Amino acid sequence: MSENKPVRRRRRADANRSRTAILAAAIVLLDEQPDASLERIAEAANVTRQTVYAHFSSRDVLLNAALDELTAETLEAIDALDLDQGPALGNVLRLIDLAWRTFERHPLLLHLPHNTPPGRTHDERHDPVADRFERLIRRGQRAGEITRDLPAHWLVTTLITLGHAAGESVATGRLTTRTANKTLHTTITRLLQPT
Repeated sequence: MSENKPVRRRRRADANRSRTAILAAAIVLLDEQPDASLERIAEAANVTRQTVYAHFSSRDVLLNAALDELTAETLEAIDALDLDQGPALGNVLRLIDLAWRTFERHPLLLHLPHNTPPGRTHDERHDPVADRFERLIRRGQRAGEITRDLPAHWLVTTLITLGHAAGESVATGRLTTRTANKTLHTTITRLLQPT
């Protein structure tokens, strides 16, 4: 075996540890200070600024990696809810509650513009969440628990838009997190219930 292979493995392991530390530090720091600099994140991760740039070419690239990490974490939590069991409308509301707990744990999410990331036609991070909402709504429509007057994809788009509007209301101080969640529950229940 070449002597270079263990050295390469060690370097790769070190690089993976650095990347993980940078992402973890970025999430914690950006939750506290959404405008934190890369220098500040490097300091919090206990690495040099050059190490941050070796993994993330810009602050936007790091921010998108942090958002991808939070999305993966959220999807794990969603899948743990077992949304195929129980009333569909109740599960939609459970999903909304989980989203609000995520916002409370990661306030950074409330301070982000909901723009399309560069190079994408839309924010693909929404797709897996939207898919889960749509499956749930279609199940509820088949069972007669959720209105059939509107297409499932339109209801999903509306839920996501309402979630963003509630998040913006919290971010700008017009609503507390608790009031926004309660208002969202009421609005979504009225929207989805059959007439």
